Amino acid sequence: MSDDNKTDDDIIVTKDPSSLNLDQNVAGLLCYLGTVITGIIFLIIEKKNKFVRFHAMQSICFFVAIWVVTFVLGFIPFLGWALSGLISLAGIIGWIVLMVKAYNNEYFKLPVIGNLAEDFLKKI
Repeated sequence: MSDDNKTDDDIIVTKDPSSLNLDQNVAGLLCYLGTVITGIIFLIIEKKNKFVRFHAMQSICFFVAIWVVTFVLGFIPFLGWALSGLISLAGIIGWIVLMVKAYNNEYFKLPVIGNLAEDFLKKI
């Protein structure tokens, strides 16, 4: 296998353009840029590039998880509100890290969410 190809589990990452004629690193970054919205758009539109599809699904799972956790914690007075703020801050930091990793052509899989994203991709 050449240096341009990386293998991680069942996903083969190549530096092929996406279905939208974007470099995969740019498309991967854009999957995260608009949170769930761009994740859904790229998941629907992208048909060829597994790297972009993975990052689109991971974007959807990541932001939905952050939103659900902060929503639930918002109902717990004081401690929940403080934890919700910390989760939101961690979400912003994670968002930036995920965009940078995708732009650097890294198949960066979050511990639980990344596995969940892969499982969802196998089902669709």
